[in-house]
Amino acid sequence: MTINQNYLERLELNQLNELAKFVVEENFNHHCENVNTNELIADTQEVYDEELNYFKDSEIFVAKDFSGSIQGSIRVIQWDYKTKLPLQKIFNIDPLSVFDYSEKLSSVWHIGRFATKRNNTDKTLFRRLMVCAIAPICEQKNGVAFAECDSKLLRIMNLLGIKAEVIGASINYLGSETIPIAMSYDGLKDFYQNNKSLVTSQYIDKMSDQTFQNKEYQYHAC
Repeated sequence: MTINQNYLERLELNQLNELAKFVVEENFNHHCENVNTNELIADTQEVYDEELNYFKDSEIFVAKDFSGSIQGSIRVIQWDYKTKLPLQKIFNIDPLSVFDYSEKLSSVWHIGRFATKRNNTDKTLFRRLMVCAIAPICEQKNGVAFAECDSKLLRIMNLLGIKAEVIGASINYLGSETIPIAMSYDGLKDFYQNNKSLVTSQYIDKMSDQTFQNKEYQYHAC
C-alpha cells in the first residue's frame, strides 16, 4: 500500500540548503527539459543566500514523506519595510505604491518558495501549505501579501478561490513565466476558512500567536 499523505514541518536554519536545492530543482523539473549544472548550482546558492537573509522574519513550511524527503515547500515573510523583497529585486515594484492606503496598513507579507515534487499525488498538499502561509495574514484585516508565481499556479489559485491581483508584467524566472501578484485579506479569507481544517491547530495557532508576536512593523499612509 502506498501512503500519499505528507506531514508538515517547520524548516530550521540548518535545513535552508535542503530547501534551496529542492525549490530550484523542482522549478526546473516542472518547466525545463535541459538544465545546465552550473546554472543549477548558481541558482541554488542564490536562493540559499536570499532565504538566509530573510530567515529572522520568516516561517518556512515543508511537507515531507515518511522517508524525510521534501515533497512541497512554502515560505512567508513579515516585511520590516527595510529589507528588499523579491518583488522589488525581480520586478522593481515598490509594495507600498501598489495600492492607495487610505487607512493604516497593519502588515505587509511576502509568500514565496512554493514548490511541489513533480510526481506528487497528495491532492491536499497545495491547500495545506497555503493555509500555513496565509494564517497570520487572515488574522489581520488590514494586511496585504505579495508573491511571484508562474502562470499555471495562478490559474490553480483562482480555481481554488484565492483572489489575486496581477500587479505587473511577467518575466522568466527560475525556468518559468513568473507573474507578480497581490492578495488582500478579503481575497484570502474564503479560501482560508474553507481549508484551514486541513492543517492541525499546532501550525495555525503558533503562526497567529507566537511566530511574529515580537514584530511590530507598521506602515502609516502619509
